[in-house]
Amino acid sequence: MLILPVLLLASACGEDATDKISRAKQEIAAMELGAAKVDLAAALAEKGDSAELLRMLADVQLRLGDGDGAEATANRLERAGGKGPELALIRAEASVLRGRADESLALLGNASSPTAWRIRAAAKTMLKDPEGALDALRKGVAAGADPLLLRDYARFLIDAQDLDGAAAQVAALMKLQPDGFDGLMLSADIAARRGRMADAHGVLEKAAKRFPRVPDPWIARATAYDMDGKLDDAVVMAEKAAAIAPDDPRVVDLKVQFAAMKGDWEKVRDVLGKKESTLDPLSANGLTYAEAMLRLGRPEQARAMFQRALTRSPNNPYSRLMLAQAQLATGDAAAAYATVKPLSDSVMAGPRELELAEKAARSIGAADADVLRARLASAKASAVQDLTRKGQAALSAEDWTGAVAAYGQLAQMGEDAEVLKRLAMALSHAGRADEAIAAADRARALRPEDPDTTYMAGYVRAAAGRDRATALSLLKQASEAAPDNVQFRRSLARFSASAGA
Repeated sequence: MLILPVLLLASACGEDATDKISRAKQEIAAMELGAAKVDLAAALAEKGDSAELLRMLADVQLRLGDGDGAEATANRLERAGGKGPELALIRAEASVLRGRADESLALLGNASSPTAWRIRAAAKTMLKDPEGALDALRKGVAAGADPLLLRDYARFLIDAQDLDGAAAQVAALMKLQPDGFDGLMLSADIAARRGRMADAHGVLEKAAKRFPRVPDPWIARATAYDMDGKLDDAVVMAEKAAAIAPDDPRVVDLKVQFAAMKGDWEKVRDVLGKKESTLDPLSANGLTYAEAMLRLGRPEQARAMFQRALTRSPNNPYSRLMLAQAQLATGDAAAAYATVKPLSDSVMAGPRELELAEKAARSIGAADADVLRARLASAKASAVQDLTRKGQAALSAEDWTGAVAAYGQLAQMGEDAEVLKRLAMALSHAGRADEAIAAADRARALRPEDPDTTYMAGYVRAAAGRDRATALSLLKQASEAAPDNVQFRRSLARFSASAGA
């Protein structure tokens, strides 16, 4: 997690193995795992392969995600006399980290300890078997209390949109490890997702004080401020994280994101240009780099990148808007108009979408150019935009009554799948199941091939306990249509398990 400073290496000169081991234990408690790894390796080099030290090193390597290192340590541990279930568990978790899920399951065999169930859940997740992962997590909790198992269970439930369930697991975790690192970070994550930003920042301040050499609390605060629309505060938090771990990929990503938000496209290009060949077109960095190319006068390159992104994720509004801009910049107004039209037709279309659509329509002499211009003028001073902002803010804060009010008014202004989808979500959480199902079904009727509307139609039924067969069928359809969507897969697993499927 941290790059060991040169000064720490220098300070180790002249110390004996006992000093290094003592410091490593303190570093593990403080989550300074990178430093602990170096100290343990140095102590082993001095003392020889002690089984106790090798176990400590393997634990640190696994926590760091270093599967290759943990496997090598397991081999040393075996030569030092280690054997049995303990060694098998180390190798099983190392196998997951090395991308060998089937091998991991074979190593676990019938082991039924909480740790074995946790590793089994990780392997099932890698195999895209969320039902199996959830089953393993639940069996692990039944087998006994384990901090890392509770951590992983909470993360699973967060991704499945079950924040109440996740909070219950975090509460259990905090009983085992009061104010522990994972409990604090997960508590803050749940608070931020519920729009309780003051609570999130309070927890993260405590985490930063307890773990001063770890960048995670500052990274989380930067993300929370960004979610709250407070860019300057987010930048300050990112700088605090950079002061601790300047080369941490998450810190670099934040710097890129905030540079883009400030319009510093040269900085974005300078940072990401070295990684251009490996950037995933759908990743935040891939999309940001594509926009940088557009803003810096390379629209053909940007067009190709955004086309790849939209092909893989047709419902991504950002990719669609930016592809249309790139198409217009390359002189293909007809393609730009066709690309942006699904966005500009929406009741929630804002000035950016309408302005681009109007410009493209006028370039090709489309009949609705004047209509778009009138809508653009209206949108700049429109109640629609105000309702859209209020609706999104209410969803973020879990103010379901406010969200129903905002999206309900928007739904009265015209049939729009996105509005109805969000209205369905708000109605579901407000306990108005019949209305939620009706809204979700109307959204799906408007966009029957859209995995998002299919998912919502299934989700509101499952959440209400209505027509479980149909609910699970819809959730399965959405998961199959968007296999990389973690939320879809884990919601399907969550409701399948509760239905006894």
